[in-house]
Amino acid sequence: MQVKDFDKITEKTAKEKNGWAMLAVALAIIACSVAMFAVGAVFIETVGPALIALIVLSVVGIITGIVFLWGFKLLQPNEAFVLTLFGKYYGTIKRDGFFWVNPFCATVNPARTTTAGFARKISLKAMTLNNDKQKVNDEEGNPIEISVVVIWRITNTAKAVFNVDNYMAYLSTQCDAAIRQVARQYPYDVSSGGDETSLRGSAQEIAEVLRAELQQRTEMAGIEILEARISHLAYAPEIAAAMLQRQQASAIIAARQKIVEGAVSMVEMALNKLSEENVVELDDERKAQMVSNLLVVLCGNRDAQPVVGTGSIY
Repeated sequence: MQVKDFDKITEKTAKEKNGWAMLAVALAIIACSVAMFAVGAVFIETVGPALIALIVLSVVGIITGIVFLWGFKLLQPNEAFVLTLFGKYYGTIKRDGFFWVNPFCATVNPARTTTAGFARKISLKAMTLNNDKQKVNDEEGNPIEISVVVIWRITNTAKAVFNVDNYMAYLSTQCDAAIRQVARQYPYDVSSGGDETSLRGSAQEIAEVLRAELQQRTEMAGIEILEARISHLAYAPEIAAAMLQRQQASAIIAARQKIVEGAVSMVEMALNKLSEENVVELDDERKAQMVSNLLVVLCGNRDAQPVVGTGSIY
């Protein structure tokens, strides 16, 4: 089957009848058949065509009533049955309630291999997939560990059942592929002050990109991706220590830049104030010495120890 043929499978509603009405019919058939069989057993000594026909009819009625009982289906809200009749798609029941369908219809759910009909229901509720951590490379080639949590639901039961072998396993596989595809398009982190999109700093943007990528991959399986977010993100153990040192160095450099900018601004303000208020007149050499002393005090890691000079400034 070619990829383009997957879209030809359309979901349709199965023909169903009220379960309570059909239950009454089935019980009536069984009761009447048992009564006829009892009558035949009473007059068993009187052999005749009518008696033989009565017994045969009663046996057929009992078998028919039992077969009728196989057609009852019970659905809770947000559940569905996908039915096939002799290998062909018969339809889907999505309404909650008690129903009766053709007893020869089989329920299909590849994600559940049990034969019990009630165990082959397809849930239409929003479900959660916690993807296992996997090691991938980011845009810069750094190995990272990443995992995502996906909120999803089935919107087209026919595609979910017939287009893929197991829609839950298919979703998990496509989730792994989508993570690798998205992770290698962005760096783990950006340098201080940068506005580039990154896995660590742009959670909302990455979540939307990941959701769109995963939605495109699971469209053929009738799955709607409601949300996809990164639940774990870290450097791989072999480079985690080195990357931590780089982050610390970047933070120190950024802090030093702020300190220097503030110190220069304060020195400039001090010189301007001294000049405007005519507190003291300083030549270029004294200004340079004052600037040097102020920068040492303002940019130092420790508190400065003041030295009081008692002599003349000159």
